[in-house]
Amino acid sequence: MPMESVVWSKPENQRKGTPLLVMMHGYGTSEQRMVDLFPHLPGEFSCAALRGPKAIGDHYGWFLLDYFLTNDFADVIASTNSVFSWINSVKDNHSSVSLLGYSQGMAMASTLLRLRPHAFKATVGLSGFVLNNDLLALSESFDSPPPFFWGRDKADPVINEDAIAHTEEWLNANVALTARTYPGMGHRIEAPELVDVSAFLKYYVLG
Repeated sequence: MPMESVVWSKPENQRKGTPLLVMMHGYGTSEQRMVDLFPHLPGEFSCAALRGPKAIGDHYGWFLLDYFLTNDFADVIASTNSVFSWINSVKDNHSSVSLLGYSQGMAMASTLLRLRPHAFKATVGLSGFVLNNDLLALSESFDSPPPFFWGRDKADPVINEDAIAHTEEWLNANVALTARTYPGMGHRIEAPELVDVSAFLKYYVLG
């Protein structure tokens, strides 16, 4: 399934040679949630906010979820393949590709990284989770730990404790982790977190 809606932070004639940041929203929202972050991210990047392919009421998602974050892995793979296809269509225009995902978008970003660990310069996961999936675990192989930023509120009311525990375990075992917590933020993205995200991206991508 093709990416039906992509919003860019820069016009096409200003993107060549810039680092690309692929941004994926959460469940039941839209690409606009990521577009709102553009002004708070380093201006050197070409940011691309993608719309999830699944209609969730009047909004969108990447794959169907319930409270327990159970998913149909075929849905997950269909969405990751569509993102990979889109990235392949634009990546030659950019100096590098990095990922940012919020909530369910973090599950997408981490899955993309697990499937192609050498394809991405840095990954950012905000208020989300890493999929607990045996097939992914069997296939993943990291020669060296890739840089990964994980930001959240420990009291996030949306991501359940089991998902957090698995996410923490997986990240500590597989990536070069920068972990930050923001008390009182809830299941949102706030200014102090974006300052840290920008510093992380500058260090690992622009540095």
